[in-house]
Amino acid sequence: MNFDQILGHDRQIEILRRALNTDRLAHAYLFHGPDGVGKRLVALALVQATFCIDGQGCGRCTACKKIAHRNHPDIHFLEPDGNSIKIEQIRNLQRELNFRPLEASCKVGLIDHAERMTVGAANALLKTLEEPTGNALLILLTPQPQRLLETIRSRCQPLQFTRHTHARIKDVLEQKLGLAETEAHILAALSDGSFKKAFGKDKELYLEKRRDLLKTLTGLSSGSILPVLEFAEYLASEKADLPDILEIFQAFFRDVLLMLHHQDESRLVNQDLMDRIRQVTRRESTTAVLDKLEALAAANTHLERNVNRQLAMEVLLLRLTADSERHI
Repeated sequence: MNFDQILGHDRQIEILRRALNTDRLAHAYLFHGPDGVGKRLVALALVQATFCIDGQGCGRCTACKKIAHRNHPDIHFLEPDGNSIKIEQIRNLQRELNFRPLEASCKVGLIDHAERMTVGAANALLKTLEEPTGNALLILLTPQPQRLLETIRSRCQPLQFTRHTHARIKDVLEQKLGLAETEAHILAALSDGSFKKAFGKDKELYLEKRRDLLKTLTGLSSGSILPVLEFAEYLASEKADLPDILEIFQAFFRDVLLMLHHQDESRLVNQDLMDRIRQVTRRESTTAVLDKLEALAAANTHLERNVNRQLAMEVLLLRLTADSERHI
């Protein structure tokens, strides 16, 4: 994929194109912004333009095809090994970057989720940043630049990436996937500005499973503990999707809150579940809904701290069902 094929990020792409055209690429870049918005695509497009025989990223030459298949000998991908990037990984990358390029004009190291470097790994990388070689380009990708050492941030050219607008994602979903307007609206609203979420594996979760999840959630009763515990066990088993499921629950209760305050229905996310939103709204108060949103925020924090998932879900569902009459 070249620059012309990337949706959005016009300012960032223009900065990189200008640097390429004037032969003034930095030796290290820090691409920072939310996950799934296109940082990696832009990084690969930059490498493609750098290695391409016509300097544009034609997609047809040998270099472009090798980059697309992740088998170009002069680009080295580094990702977390488990939960972190370890010092051995950085040292291996440094050894590779010290060799002369085999086919391209330079070597490239692309470090994904650079914020997960251990202290030792970060300090090892700092040596490369402090003494750059003319034949190497480093690109660090991260959604959390504040977790990087200040000395690393200061030695990289920063380039910030932002979320795509709801309108842009909705339009692309309708045009590229042929989704109906309501489905495109829901998926765009829940994708959190990320094309990766909108087009990736989350599509089924957001459009199909979402309805079943919300039906089960809003059908729970504080007086029936067994269904609550069973649903908590199910949620805990959905380890990979659990953060996104909690986002679905947050979006639903936000809809209820907007309905309580008589906001225009076009602002709601779950526009295919209007009857259910109205039913829940009739039995909730603003204070109760705010308590539920706070409970969901607390559950997210617990998951980030690796608290027992099933216990966290049990506590969450008990808070979500507390003092509410469930007759849906």
